[in-house]
Amino acid sequence: MTLPAERVVAELPGLLRYALALTRDQDRAEDLVQDTVTRALERGEQFRGDSSVATWLHRVMYHRFIDGVRRDRTDPVDDEVLVRAVEDAWRDDDYTVDAEAVLLRAETRDELYDALVRLPVHYRSAVVLHDVEGLTSSEVAEVQQISLPAAKQRLRRGRTMLVSALAGGVERREATKGVPMTCWSARSRIDDYLAGELSLADRTMVEQHLAGCPTCPALYASIVGVTSALGGWRDPDSVVPARLAEQVRARLASP
Repeated sequence: MTLPAERVVAELPGLLRYALALTRDQDRAEDLVQDTVTRALERGEQFRGDSSVATWLHRVMYHRFIDGVRRDRTDPVDDEVLVRAVEDAWRDDDYTVDAEAVLLRAETRDELYDALVRLPVHYRSAVVLHDVEGLTSSEVAEVQQISLPAAKQRLRRGRTMLVSALAGGVERREATKGVPMTCWSARSRIDDYLAGELSLADRTMVEQHLAGCPTCPALYASIVGVTSALGGWRDPDSVVPARLAEQVRARLASP
């Protein structure tokens, strides 16, 4: 069965949402979508129609992303320390959260995303696939190629971690009450801010956030300091070893 190109195009909005949740970065998300579509079209003959086009494409994307994460070690795939801590908290009869504050934060898109991206990949993926994209637990299991009970467990754990992250965010936001922007929004703009590429409005918002946030100024200062140190690492008097130069010349001269 041939993979219908028009169905692939129809799934692009959902794929981009999923890619953003996985990568936590707009540029990386767009690259992942392109990579997924390319891979899917290259292997279109493998699509048998046993699952929906959406499920099949999300499975391709999930495994392309996981393969990249494991290769580059850019993101914790499964943070067992965090999982265990949340599980232990939820098992404690005295543990609770401020439901009103959690729901208020969940209703704010930036706040919800700020909490969601803190989840380990497997659990973040399960929650987004099921609760955002509307896949069933069976389809989540198919995407992640795990058993149905394992998929249901990841979904349950993902939801509990998300609620705890939102509850923790309420406490964290108390320390930044009245400060514009979330910390993630400010931190994701570090490069553009330092490069002078933000609009005046966004730059003003970042600076107001830095003026009132207890944690982000140190991160910004560290980025500036490390970047400066890396720039000073370049030695203008460095000399290419003769042996290396000769090897390069030989490679260039060979047919």
